[in-house]
Amino acid sequence: MGLNLEQKQAVVAEVAKQVAGAQAIVMVENRGMAVAAMTQLRARARASGVYFRVVKNTLVRRAVAETPFAPLADRMVGPLAYGIGPDPVAVAKVLNDFAKGNEKFVITGGAMPGQMMSAKEISALAALPSRNELIAKLLGTMQAPIAKFVRTLNEVPGRFVRTLAAVRDAKPAS
Repeated sequence: MGLNLEQKQAVVAEVAKQVAGAQAIVMVENRGMAVAAMTQLRARARASGVYFRVVKNTLVRRAVAETPFAPLADRMVGPLAYGIGPDPVAVAKVLNDFAKGNEKFVITGGAMPGQMMSAKEISALAALPSRNELIAKLLGTMQAPIAKFVRTLNEVPGRFVRTLAAVRDAKPAS
């Protein structure tokens, strides 16, 4: 049974809210997918902070109108599901990893604000480290010089103590 006008407006508002905070939208074709597989994908997406939903293309076109994702409307053809999220790498990773194990789940394209992406570009985006991994690497890089400086400062008294211990051990017991 189809949606009435109020339900359609609610869906458009919900998708528009997600698009407003999004940094990436990925479109996937899901013909013949089993319900269990889709449920598993939804759980993975939710755990990664990705909004994943199967929505009519006309409703998504209305939601992305007048946003940086508006050029995506021309590519919305066929039975599509949409992955939307604030972290482009997370969106691409979740959907790309799932597509590797399911041949009926095909990434058709996507967009970042003002930039269209092909399926190949989304796969390349999925290969990048996540935002949290990049932050951890940056903090490790920033912390390394300070840690080395502290170790160097600790080495001076440590060497002095070891020298005194060697002198003590070298003196005959008297």
